[in-house]
Amino acid sequence: MAVRAVRGATQLESDDREHMLDRVAEMVLEVMRANGLEVDDFISVIFTATNDLVSEFPAYAARQLGFGDVPLLCARELEIEGSMPRVVRMMAHVETDLPRADLTHCYLHGAAALRKDLTRTREVPDHD
Repeated sequence: MAVRAVRGATQLESDDREHMLDRVAEMVLEVMRANGLEVDDFISVIFTATNDLVSEFPAYAARQLGFGDVPLLCARELEIEGSMPRVVRMMAHVETDLPRADLTHCYLHGAAALRKDLTRTREVPDHD
Protein backbone atom coordinates (compact mmCIF):
# COMPACT_ATOMS: atom_id res chain seq x y z
CA MET A 1 0.00 0.00 0.00
CA ALA A 2 1.42 3.38 -1.03
CA VAL A 3 0.99 6.84 0.46
CA ARG A 4 -0.47 9.25 -2.10
CA ALA A 5 -1.73 12.82 -2.07
CA VAL A 6 -5.10 13.63 -3.61
CA ARG A 7 -6.44 17.14 -4.19
CA GLY A 8 -9.80 18.80 -4.20
CA ALA A 9 -11.25 22.29 -4.35
CA THR A 10 -14.65 23.90 -4.23
CA GLN A 11 -15.98 27.41 -4.57
CA LEU A 12 -18.68 28.80 -2.32
CA GLU A 13 -21.38 31.18 -3.48
CA SER A 14 -21.23 33.08 -0.18
CA ASP A 15 -19.50 32.95 3.20
CA ASP A 16 -22.27 31.21 5.08
CA ARG A 17 -21.53 28.57 7.74
CA GLU A 18 -24.02 25.94 6.54
CA HIS A 19 -23.05 26.52 2.93
CA MET A 20 -19.37 26.06 3.88
CA LEU A 21 -20.11 22.80 5.69
CA ASP A 22 -22.20 21.49 2.78
CA ARG A 23 -19.66 22.36 0.08
CA VAL A 24 -16.66 21.01 2.00
CA ALA A 25 -18.49 17.78 2.87
CA GLU A 26 -19.46 17.41 -0.80
CA MET A 27 -15.80 17.86 -1.82
CA VAL A 28 -14.48 15.33 0.71
CA LEU A 29 -17.14 12.76 -0.19
CA GLU A 30 -16.48 13.23 -3.91
CA VAL A 31 -12.73 12.67 -3.42
CA MET A 32 -13.56 9.52 -1.45
CA ARG A 33 -16.03 8.23 -4.04
CA ALA A 34 -13.83 8.99 -7.05
CA ASN A 35 -10.87 7.15 -5.53
CA GLY A 36 -12.59 4.32 -3.66
CA LEU A 37 -11.46 5.65 -0.27
CA GLU A 38 -12.81 5.20 3.24
CA VAL A 39 -12.08 7.37 6.28
CA ASP A 40 -9.54 4.79 7.53
CA ASP A 41 -7.49 5.30 4.34
CA PHE A 42 -6.77 8.95 5.25
CA ILE A 43 -3.50 9.77 6.99
CA SER A 44 -4.04 13.54 7.20
CA VAL A 45 -5.84 16.37 5.42
CA ILE A 46 -4.78 19.97 4.91
CA PHE A 47 -7.53 22.46 4.08
CA THR A 48 -6.89 26.00 2.88
CA ALA A 49 -9.45 28.76 2.51
CA THR A 50 -9.24 32.13 0.85
CA ASN A 51 -9.29 35.15 3.16
CA ASP A 52 -12.90 35.96 2.34
CA LEU A 53 -14.11 32.77 4.08
CA VAL A 54 -14.41 33.18 7.84
CA SER A 55 -17.75 31.56 8.79
CA GLU A 56 -16.37 28.13 9.81
CA PHE A 57 -13.26 25.95 9.82
CA PRO A 58 -13.38 23.70 6.73
CA ALA A 59 -12.04 20.82 8.82
CA TYR A 60 -15.23 20.84 10.89
CA ALA A 61 -17.12 19.46 7.89
CA ALA A 62 -14.71 16.51 7.75
CA ARG A 63 -15.10 15.96 11.50
CA GLN A 64 -18.86 15.68 10.95
CA LEU A 65 -18.17 12.96 8.35
CA GLY A 66 -16.31 10.80 10.88
CA PHE A 67 -12.74 12.08 10.52
CA GLY A 68 -12.34 12.31 14.31
CA ASP A 69 -9.07 10.35 14.42
CA VAL A 70 -7.56 11.86 11.26
CA PRO A 71 -5.19 14.81 11.76
CA LEU A 72 -6.75 17.83 10.04
CA LEU A 73 -5.24 21.27 9.51
CA CYS A 74 -6.75 24.54 8.27
CA ALA A 75 -4.63 27.31 6.75
CA ARG A 76 -5.02 30.47 4.70
CA GLU A 77 -4.55 30.41 0.95
CA LEU A 78 -2.09 32.95 -0.46
CA GLU A 79 -3.60 36.28 -1.48
CA ILE A 80 -2.62 36.52 -5.12
CA GLU A 81 -4.02 39.35 -7.21
CA GLY A 82 -6.79 38.10 -9.48
CA SER A 83 -7.16 34.74 -7.75
CA MET A 84 -10.55 33.05 -7.48
CA PRO A 85 -12.60 34.16 -4.43
CA ARG A 86 -14.38 31.96 -1.85
CA VAL A 87 -12.36 28.80 -2.48
CA VAL A 88 -11.62 25.92 -0.12
CA ARG A 89 -8.88 23.53 -1.18
CA MET A 90 -7.81 20.23 0.29
CA MET A 91 -4.77 18.01 0.02
CA ALA A 92 -5.32 14.61 1.57
CA HIS A 93 -2.59 12.09 2.26
CA VAL A 94 -4.04 8.61 1.85
CA GLU A 95 -3.04 4.97 1.80
CA THR A 96 -4.11 3.41 -1.48
CA ASP A 97 -3.17 0.78 -4.01
CA LEU A 98 -3.93 3.23 -6.83
CA PRO A 99 -0.92 4.35 -8.84
CA ARG A 100 -0.37 8.11 -8.68
CA ALA A 101 -1.47 8.43 -12.32
CA ASP A 102 -4.84 6.83 -11.49
CA LEU A 103 -5.81 9.21 -8.67
CA THR A 104 -8.77 11.44 -9.43
CA HIS A 105 -8.58 14.99 -8.11
CA CYS A 106 -11.98 16.67 -7.62
CA TYR A 107 -12.67 20.31 -8.45
CA LEU A 108 -16.24 21.35 -7.80
CA HIS A 109 -18.40 24.31 -8.76
CA GLY A 110 -16.44 27.39 -9.84
CA ALA A 111 -13.20 25.71 -8.74
CA ALA A 112 -13.58 23.30 -11.69
CA ALA A 113 -11.73 25.96 -13.71
CA LEU A 114 -8.63 25.87 -11.48
CA ARG A 115 -6.86 22.75 -12.76
CA LYS A 116 -7.69 22.10 -16.40
CA ASP A 117 -4.08 20.87 -16.75
CA LEU A 118 -4.68 17.67 -14.77
CA THR A 119 -5.56 14.66 -16.87
CA ARG A 120 -7.60 12.89 -14.17
CA THR A 121 -10.04 15.30 -12.58
CA ARG A 122 -13.65 14.97 -11.54
CA GLU A 123 -15.34 18.27 -12.24
CA VAL A 124 -18.71 19.33 -10.89
CA PRO A 125 -19.38 22.78 -12.35
CA ASP A 126 -22.13 25.07 -11.17
CA HIS A 127 -25.31 24.91 -13.22
CA ASP A 128 -26.22 28.19 -14.88
